[in-house]
Amino acid sequence: MQIPTPSKPLKIGTRGSALALAQAHETRARLSAAHGWGHDCFEIVIISTSGDRIQDRPLSEVGGKGLFTKEIDEALLSGVIDLAAHSSKDMPTRLPDGLMIAAFLPREDARDAFIGHSVKRLLDLPHGATVGSSSLRRQAQIKRLRPDLNIVMFRGNVPTRLEKVASHVVDGTLLALAGLKRLKLDGLVTEVLEIADFLPAPGQGAICIQVRKNNMQMQQWLAPLDDATTHAALTCERAFLRVLDGDCRTPLAGYAQLIDGELHFRGMVLTPDGKTAHEVSDKGLPSDAQTIGERAAATVRGLAGPAFFENWT
Repeated sequence: MQIPTPSKPLKIGTRGSALALAQAHETRARLSAAHGWGHDCFEIVIISTSGDRIQDRPLSEVGGKGLFTKEIDEALLSGVIDLAAHSSKDMPTRLPDGLMIAAFLPREDARDAFIGHSVKRLLDLPHGATVGSSSLRRQAQIKRLRPDLNIVMFRGNVPTRLEKVASHVVDGTLLALAGLKRLKLDGLVTEVLEIADFLPAPGQGAICIQVRKNNMQMQQWLAPLDDATTHAALTCERAFLRVLDGDCRTPLAGYAQLIDGELHFRGMVLTPDGKTAHEVSDKGLPSDAQTIGERAAATVRGLAGPAFFENWT
């Protein structure tokens, strides 16, 4: 049975970057397809966030990943928008009171991609070459593989970062393959880094939809969009992140995937220089996703010891 058309356009809140808009458009398209609604049933509302406005400093110095969601959270709580589309890896693990994640869309490719100027592979860069990245996770893993490389802070949207490679500001950069695919820029990728060698950020490649907890109608409309496999994987990864209090100040990676009906998780914490890393693997039923993530976090915390984490604060 077709669900009745909303009485007024549903307002989808999003950041204004090309990638954020692509994610909002995907959300709109999936809602349209699920319920037979036209695009006139939606309005995409662009909201400028602190994370977008602050471009001269690493996020780790100015408040972490919550800077990409704060203003959108406020618009959602006040009723200015009805739902918000986010990159899951940008979402804090502790949401404001009154808000919840109602759906995870099917995950895109979670791997990182290298875009090189003069060489195709990260490991082929010449000694002392410069790589741009604002992610402490990527920086630490790059240094783990190539301690000789010069890593520089690299804020800005995807086109801006690609332009810096093209104009020789840096010799290469790393970006999420999922974002490049959504922008149809994956043809510029010179190397896809395999997860076995370069572990992604928790949530990388997945779009999540946030709503008010008291908006039961919106939750019902979004229910068909929630992908069970992605939901289990992200529940596990976000539990790992939450227990370790992971933020942009934390060189931390984690990835869960369903293999033969079992959820397999691999996580890692590193020192910023990449010299020390502690890895953990765990698995279990998808229904135990949160427990798997929490258990893995406790294991890696025990391996690393309290002093390791104190150095992040």
